[in-house]
Amino acid sequence: MKTGNDVKSKRDLAIKIIIPALILCIVAGIWTVRNSQKNISSVDEGNPDFALHVTEEIDLEKLKSYSIPIIIDFGADSCIPCKEMAPVLKELNEELRGKAIVKFVDVWKYQSLAEGYPIRFIPTQFFYDADGNPYNPKDPDALALELYAMRDTGEHVFTVHEGGMTKEQIMAVLKEMGMK
Repeated sequence: MKTGNDVKSKRDLAIKIIIPALILCIVAGIWTVRNSQKNISSVDEGNPDFALHVTEEIDLEKLKSYSIPIIIDFGADSCIPCKEMAPVLKELNEELRGKAIVKFVDVWKYQSLAEGYPIRFIPTQFFYDADGNPYNPKDPDALALELYAMRDTGEHVFTVHEGGMTKEQIMAVLKEMGMK
């Protein structure tokens, strides 16, 4: 036979355990929803970090903070190999939004944006892995990639492909760089 005290102590125990647990679940739910909305909004159409065409200096450190692979293509709207790559870059930029950053810089319109990059001819692509480092390919020769290093320190600073690339070639590089 249960006494009134037994029922009251069980009710008090339930209040002490269940109510804080429910509050914790609600707070965790709100936190999850807010954080997932931040991630979605960070790659939305209006975010210039994910825009294909670059018209002002690239903030590479900011792009690296997304922790996804980056490809920056330096070319020109009026260069024939660049024109051939244009639809591929546009398609990849749209398809891979949030998985990789795909950028295009028209070096004839915005020459100053190419300063500091070793560009000998166009198109030239630069690759950074998901950790924000210059991509370090398993077999650079297989994809005709060049690795640039600082003369004094030997530090790897650029991974470059000169000339046009197909969608398949770019996808192979992006997957090896850590694209999910």
